[in-house]
Amino acid sequence: MTASSLYNIVDSIFIGHGVGALALSGLTVAKPFMDICAAFGSMVGVGASTLVAIKLGQRDYESARRVLGNVIVLNILLSAAVTAVGLIWLDPILRAFGASDDTLRYAHDYMVPILIGNVLTHIYFGLNNMLRSSGHPTASMTATIVAVVLNIALDPVFIFVLDMGVRGAALATMISQAVAVIWQFTIFCNPNELLHFNRKMWRLDRKIVLDSFAIGLSPFLMNIAHSVVVIILNNQLKHYGGDMAIASYGVINRVTFVFAMIVMGLNQGMQPIAGYNYGARQYHRMLSVFRLTALWATAVTTLVFLLAEICPELLVKMFTHEAELIEMSVPAMRIVLAVFFCTGFQMVTGNFFTSIGLAGKAIFLSLTRQVLYLIPLALLLPLAFQLNGVWLSLPVSDLLSALTAGIMLFYQIRKFRRAA
Repeated sequence: MTASSLYNIVDSIFIGHGVGALALSGLTVAKPFMDICAAFGSMVGVGASTLVAIKLGQRDYESARRVLGNVIVLNILLSAAVTAVGLIWLDPILRAFGASDDTLRYAHDYMVPILIGNVLTHIYFGLNNMLRSSGHPTASMTATIVAVVLNIALDPVFIFVLDMGVRGAALATMISQAVAVIWQFTIFCNPNELLHFNRKMWRLDRKIVLDSFAIGLSPFLMNIAHSVVVIILNNQLKHYGGDMAIASYGVINRVTFVFAMIVMGLNQGMQPIAGYNYGARQYHRMLSVFRLTALWATAVTTLVFLLAEICPELLVKMFTHEAELIEMSVPAMRIVLAVFFCTGFQMVTGNFFTSIGLAGKAIFLSLTRQVLYLIPLALLLPLAFQLNGVWLSLPVSDLLSALTAGIMLFYQIRKFRRAA
């Protein structure tokens, strides 16, 4: 997941230094649209991978294979629909997401290749989830690293040598993911694998589809809610600070994204173990893997908190040398990440509920930070504190959502201990 996060980081670094701060702002505007596209793939991938883990724990191998086929078919159908809608209404969507006259063309040029290759992105992440849940985390990691290394190699070629700008960065990402998908298909085409392609698996199964959507609804709503929040933040930042404020948020978001993806990687490592032991009613092992994951996740988010408070300028200069952007981003980073150390626990707790099929609790918890806390704060605090109010809304919502997660987890653990 650390390697996977480098897609956005590398694109941002090359675009920030090779094209400029306005292009970086355009990329920030485009990101919530990308997240909405990815949300549909996440819903299918996370839900289906949880089903696979539970089915394997129950020794129901035939059902697990049918889930694999349903993942691919669903991702193709959903990605095609998202691509069609996105290409038809691209510019109005980007303007609604915070694009100005100066940044619209950058966001547009980046999103066109991303939307055209959307089906590859969906299949790529869906099959990576399947690889992890079927006992092949190394193969999943290899596919990701191959894609990232190729993306890093192609970015300077397309951006600088071929002078394609932001469109070149997007094209490099799509080509690298296409290579990764080919690698994944070679694994699942092997008939000696427990999960492999066969002729009987391609027909959509109503129960598998509904169960996948039900379990995957939590990460789907989390991604959608996050995208809505980013849209609101982009518009608030444009109102109170202009395009440079949006670019600053883009820089901060990409720094935190690296560490958040590490936590997501820990979550995805926990997911099949927690799901398997939940299916086998081994509650003490399920809680043990949760505690271990939460500990390491907190260590990761504490590290980024310390870096942001001690040396924020060093982090910002990774993306730009423009003085105006650096001057705005450094104090903003200190405010936004003031309580980031508690975010890891909140993320792990939400994923834990998803991993054991408690979709309702996972959905509620995923929405607390994004909808119940952050949106009202992002709208109200700027009325009193202007631009700083937008920045303050993020750490306050982080703190409140972590407290909510702790309360829900406490009562859930009590239920498991009574059932043990």
